Amino acid sequence: MSRHTAQHGNMPGAHGGRRRHIWPWIVLAVLVVVAAAAGITAYTFYKQAMEVKAHEEKAISLMSGLKGVSGSGASGVSKDTVDSINAVLPQLQSETAAAEQITNGKLWTLASHMPVYGDDITTVRGMTRIVHSLTTESIPQLSSTLGTLVNTSLTTGDGSLNLEPITQAAASMKAANEPLQKLVKEYDALPQPKIGKIATAYASGKQQLNAAGTTINNLSSALDIIPGFLGSGGAKTYAIMAMTTSEARSSGGLLGSVGVMTTDNGKISIGDFRSNTEYIPYGVGDPTADEQRIFNQWGPLQMSFDMRDLAVYTDAQRSAEGMRAIWQRTPWGASQSLDGVIMVDPVFLQKMVAINGQVTLSDGRVLDGTNTAEFLLNTVYKEYPVSMQDRYFTEVATQSISAMFSNINLEKLTQVGQAMSSLAQNRHFSMYSFDETTENSLLSAGFTASTPSDEANPKIGVYITEQNPSKMDWYVHRTTKITRTSCNSDGSQTYHVEYTLNNTMTNAELAKVPDYIAGGVQVPSLARGMAAEKMLIYAPAGGSISNITTSGNGTVSVAPKQTTLNGKSVTTTLVLLNPGKSMTYSFDVTTSTKATADLGVDQTPMGWEDPGVSVDTSACAIGTK
Repeated sequence: MSRHTAQHGNMPGAHGGRRRHIWPWIVLAVLVVVAAAAGITAYTFYKQAMEVKAHEEKAISLMSGLKGVSGSGASGVSKDTVDSINAVLPQLQSETAAAEQITNGKLWTLASHMPVYGDDITTVRGMTRIVHSLTTESIPQLSSTLGTLVNTSLTTGDGSLNLEPITQAAASMKAANEPLQKLVKEYDALPQPKIGKIATAYASGKQQLNAAGTTINNLSSALDIIPGFLGSGGAKTYAIMAMTTSEARSSGGLLGSVGVMTTDNGKISIGDFRSNTEYIPYGVGDPTADEQRIFNQWGPLQMSFDMRDLAVYTDAQRSAEGMRAIWQRTPWGASQSLDGVIMVDPVFLQKMVAINGQVTLSDGRVLDGTNTAEFLLNTVYKEYPVSMQDRYFTEVATQSISAMFSNINLEKLTQVGQAMSSLAQNRHFSMYSFDETTENSLLSAGFTASTPSDEANPKIGVYITEQNPSKMDWYVHRTTKITRTSCNSDGSQTYHVEYTLNNTMTNAELAKVPDYIAGGVQVPSLARGMAAEKMLIYAPAGGSISNITTSGNGTVSVAPKQTTLNGKSVTTTLVLLNPGKSMTYSFDVTTSTKATADLGVDQTPMGWEDPGVSVDTSACAIGTK
């Protein structure tokens, strides 16, 4: 999926503008060609194609009119959404049923077996079948589930979240989500069309269907974990680890402060945030021998593994274990058991501010859903002394997290749920629970960040740790270009990957920013404005990486080399980027034979939501050779 795909939450078929009228005409063109080849009356195909066109255009019109569905999904789902679905569903089902009945007829069946163009007919038939299945299976279940939440109070008398209806809705949403995800996979597995216009229409439909699938899957995952997270089984205590991604560490960034959140049957309390300096006297997070070697002994910046560096671990589990080890040594943590950790960065806080409303800081500055991340990752270091920086992060975190589940309704609940899930996918937000049952749910829902481990959903892992003590990673933009080059006979796929790091700081900016941002002080070999990126590159689970090369005007200080980290093979390298310099790492990736999805990227988060990933899969489709 391209990097723009996940930004659209349209329901399948709800195309805008000229796209709405593309694919019914394609059906006609293909059928005329096939009819000529088969010696069958073209008029019959023409007549049926026009009928399919009419039915599908009507269905598309109905879908595009659904309130809160044809947008990006960021606005959440409301009562209007449920009402609009229920109003059009009978007619929608009638139109899609008629289209599927026609394409399931004898002439279309015959045409699907014709040489050359048969796969195109199969794809068109599959498209009509899947859209009809959506209207008869997934959409009614979703409407019923959301209707339950609409008609139930989501808050209790004391202002806490009412967890009972959410727990029930989670099970129903899961039942609705499973057939939807199955339809997405079936659509993706349809034969890649040979005719250009059909290929274009198929790709457009795939983008829309995958976007809808992602939106519903995110919501389902969030609803599944929210009750346990908010203490449905008893009071819970979490450490909120606040990461500063402008000084990158593998799982996020340097930890500036740690707060305490308690939840109990839907009620949330946010305790004091303590600066990392208050934790430093209580030791380190018990690194393994591999972690000591890679992050400390190899330098050039030697990680201390105290509170500041706990996000240097690539897995949230290791960060949580390090947090608990330090927590238990503190006077405030020795008598309070820690149930888990929540790792957040300014992008997550910005999203919560966008949902809950603007935040006013103690000095009167107003932050909203567009400027919060930049303020916390860059502006605060330019305009405020070091002694005040953690204070403002604490103010934003306390207000935004406290408000996540206050004054809740269906619209806000779905906004928060989708945001938690989507941001967790890009490591702006991560959770780990020390309770095995709870953690299994978090891991299954994608809320616990870890190095690539799923062979069916292949990802490369690229994790960055800044070696120049600075805030330079705000200026380092990373982009990934993935191109599928072959679908192999054993079921695996091969891709070519270009991973580029670009230091966007200019010399003019360098002259103005303080050393706290530009660095070049604590490590003598590293200059002001230099981003020194220690990289860990993981192959997808069950797959491999080969043919690594570099190009650009940066400096590869340590050439790519293989090592192991906690039992997994990993490639390590160090690149130095002065202002305006960039470097591209190019390599080939082969997935596991069990892969059923396109290759993706799991990486250290940047200071914005866009992960900078583009994927081109046009060379072949998964499941083909």
